[in-house]
Amino acid sequence: MDGPSLIIETRGLCKSYTLGETNIPVLFDIDFTLKRGEFAAIMGPSGSGKSTLLNILGCLDTPGGGEYRLNNRLVNGLTESELADVRRHDIGFVFQNFNLLPKLNIAANVELPLIYDNVPVKSRKVRVEETLRSLGLWERRHHRPNEISGGQKQRTAIARALVKRPALILADEPTGNLDSTTTREILALLKTLHENGNTLLIITHERDVAEQAQVIHHLRDGRLTRE
Repeated sequence: MDGPSLIIETRGLCKSYTLGETNIPVLFDIDFTLKRGEFAAIMGPSGSGKSTLLNILGCLDTPGGGEYRLNNRLVNGLTESELADVRRHDIGFVFQNFNLLPKLNIAANVELPLIYDNVPVKSRKVRVEETLRSLGLWERRHHRPNEISGGQKQRTAIARALVKRPALILADEPTGNLDSTTTREILALLKTLHENGNTLLIITHERDVAEQAQVIHHLRDGRLTRE
């Protein structure tokens, strides 16, 4: 498979780290594709290489070998500045710990990536309002993160990812810090985002979270298999 139907395509991706004089391999020959509009999950236990793979797919790290294409662009060999541009334009991140700035209110947290991207003020305000309304957060826009629930914090993190209109939403253990009721709420939201045409990739160690996706991949001991 190739061409514009794929958001992510890796071939023979590998990664190792050097500790002193010891070479520690972490990922082995990862072949992975994610179609535009698809909802996929990569599931694996702690120590399986999930964080390393997430960092590479999110352009936070570079592969040690093999090939990685994002949005039909070869990532290998991009400079730090070019990788930052890719992260800013093409990827919306949702993290387990929310990563919200405590001194900013909800609207300002969501607006931040648009400021970094030099979006004009009027357009920023419109997009922030549209996104917050779509996620049921508009009435909370003046609250700070410590004044809202865990579920609302994660909704805010999702809003911050969505407001950029990225090619890919990459969610790292998005329900890891939530109770079971709020987890179901966030998973329902992610499914709705997918139904609305967004491309999602979830990294998780939880089976019930992975089962929300169309396709499940398993990562164990640095090797990826499709269920």
